[in-house]
Amino acid sequence: MNTLIVYESMFGNTRTLAEAIAETLQSAGAGVTVTTAADAPADVAGFDLVVVGAPTHAHTLPQTSSRKEAAAWADDPQKALALEARAQEPGVREWLDRLLLTEPQPRFAAFSTRADIPRIFAGDAAAAIKRRLHKRDVKVDAHADFLVDLDSHLVTGEELRAKEWAARVTPVTSGKG
Repeated sequence: MNTLIVYESMFGNTRTLAEAIAETLQSAGAGVTVTTAADAPADVAGFDLVVVGAPTHAHTLPQTSSRKEAAAWADDPQKALALEARAQEPGVREWLDRLLLTEPQPRFAAFSTRADIPRIFAGDAAAAIKRRLHKRDVKVDAHADFLVDLDSHLVTGEELRAKEWAARVTPVTSGKG
């Protein structure tokens, strides 16, 4: 199974989860390419599975204004956050807009990071990814949210939970390719 993992990350949490997912898929025998959304290929032909991940910003996917806000958070020494080197570049929202889909389509899965508060208050970038793909008649086979605390640090146990989620995604796709 040839897998592409496309992610956007502000403070490293979504990148950490993308890498954990990749590790699990590789251990299951998948060939895995992990890339930022800015560097991701628009054409996903040749991939059996595409996993897309992003942080939740203002109930949805990051955009230019929320990326600037994340940079301001990183500038606040009391928050103890480090902005990812490529955080200000186009992300998952823009990649989904330029995504080329040909037949046969790969399977898709989506994940997000969001604040550890009720989803109704935080929003869900994975749901936004799923909606955007659905508008293009693409089915998302699996999606999940992983939590960060209110200071935007990954909650203990979420990396392991991401690995467990990836292991469940693998059987769904193992018959293809």
